Parts: sequence; C-alpha cells; structure tokens
Amino acid sequence: MREAIQAALKDAQKSQDKTRISTLRLICAAVKDRDIANRSAGKDPVSDEEITEILTKMIKQRRESVDAYEQAGRLELADQERRESTVILEFLPKQLGEDEVEQACKSVVDETGAEGLRDVGKCMSTLKQRFPGQMDFGKASGVVKNILRQ
Repeated sequence: MREAIQAALKDAQKSQDKTRISTLRLICAAVKDRDIANRSAGKDPVSDEEITEILTKMIKQRRESVDAYEQAGRLELADQERRESTVILEFLPKQLGEDEVEQACKSVVDETGAEGLRDVGKCMSTLKQRFPGQMDFGKASGVVKNILRQ
C-alpha cells in the first residue's frame, strides 16, 4: 500500500494537482510518524493494516471537519475536506453497504454462538479480523447489539 501511495504522489506531481499532492503528502507524513513511533518502541515498520487504520482515522477526521465547517457556514473549507476525503478513500478497501454489514453481523453472531450483550466484544473482535477497514465498527457494534437484544 505504501508503494501505491508513493506512485500516486508522483503521478499527482506530474499532473500538478495541488489538492491531491497535499493530501498524499499528509498521508505519507502520517505513515512516517507511525513508523517513527514504532521504531522508538522497538516494533516493525507500519504494516498495510496499520496504514488502513491511519487512513480510516483521517477519513473520520475529515467527516467531522466537514460537519463543523458546514455548521459554521464555511462551505469552501467543507468542499476542500470532501476533496481530501475522496483522495484518501482511493486507498481504503471498498466499504460494505448497510445490508452487507447487517448480514456480516448476523453471520458472526451465529458463528460465535453469542447469546447476550456480554458477547458483543467477541463478535466485534471477529468482525474486525474478517473485515478490516471495510465497515464503520461503531455502527456495526450497534447492529450486533440490536441482533443480540432480539
């Protein structure tokens, strides 16, 4: 994934797409920061799963910023954040739709034998292993809780 980001940065520099260049540089900086933190902690360099985690956090930050800018009437800044989100989303796995998330949650609940709300953690752990970066796990947690309440 790291190579794909670097290649996209080179292409953006050739086409002189300023928004794309700045967003890709932000991604590279975030990955390097995590690399440095891992190195100082004696861990391996950042894996693709960790890069996906970083990108997911960046998307979440952008969405929160868009909401804040829209409430403040700063539509041009909200548009800028949306453009950055579009660039970041290119490197994330395809997100599952609501129906797919619900189906995945139902199958995990059945497979793990979860019976009550105390088993939510077990279900979420399985979901995170099977679908890394492919769903909003906060929403998935709500779906799992609803299934277990029935």
